[in-house]
Amino acid sequence: MSLASELARLIAVATGRAFTPDSHQDVGGGCINQALVLEGGAQRYFVKLNSAERLAMFEAEAEGLREIAMTRSVRVPTPVCSGIAAHRAFLVLEYLPLRGLDAQAQETLGRQLAQMHRATAPRFGWKRDNTIGSTPQPNHETDDWVAFWREQRLGLQLGLAVDNGYGGSLQHDGERLLDALPAFFRDYRPHPSLLHGDLWGGNAAATDTGEPVVFDPAVYYGDREADLAMTELFGGFSARFHAAYREAWPLDAGYRVRKNLYNLYHVLNHLNLFGGGYRAQAQQTIERLLAEVR
Repeated sequence: MSLASELARLIAVATGRAFTPDSHQDVGGGCINQALVLEGGAQRYFVKLNSAERLAMFEAEAEGLREIAMTRSVRVPTPVCSGIAAHRAFLVLEYLPLRGLDAQAQETLGRQLAQMHRATAPRFGWKRDNTIGSTPQPNHETDDWVAFWREQRLGLQLGLAVDNGYGGSLQHDGERLLDALPAFFRDYRPHPSLLHGDLWGGNAAATDTGEPVVFDPAVYYGDREADLAMTELFGGFSARFHAAYREAWPLDAGYRVRKNLYNLYHVLNHLNLFGGGYRAQAQQTIERLLAEVR
């Protein structure tokens, strides 16, 4: 049985509706996954594919999408099913025709993200581990946010950087920063908010009716500033987005500094995934943060 036929059978089982695809089209799946669109009659599905050992990554992604959907805040594509077909891991999602965020959609998304962040949990972390890109992301639950960020975020990425040959001053200064982390939280106590976890411009869009959509999450419960920080790291979010968020839920003055602490996690992850071009950025960010606590 072909991959498309097996996927069609599993989709029919999951939805309770007969599905016979009459076309499938390969589409961009980012730098990690292959993706295709299956279409038959009035039904259309977006499918992500990877090697069979990546199934847990897709299962965590589907669970993260459901976690966001339960907040009834910002829209996400509905997971249909996941599993193994033709020896490959897959995740089938609702197909949404998407376009870029216009000014109104940016503003709406800012308000919706603030609403999503008001969904809280008793502890930082999440009920399961997931991935950030293709890097494992542990989410062991804890009451201590500083320890969580030290051990499960920055410390993990710094350790991977050493393993990948990026030691030296990056390791030395990174360890100094880990020791200094409490200084960034002297007058600030974050609450465990539901985070998208990987909110860069490529993971947000709008439907053809202008409704904002976010996807490809790496969810956990943490400081909402971490999500806001990433929206500033690679661009893609407008001044109207940020103003709408702050109007719905103002930010602490210390965000100006802490956003660099949170974005360091993603810069280090990019260094570990894509190579040395990010080393200088990581080193400069660490030095800038250490200068704040001298």
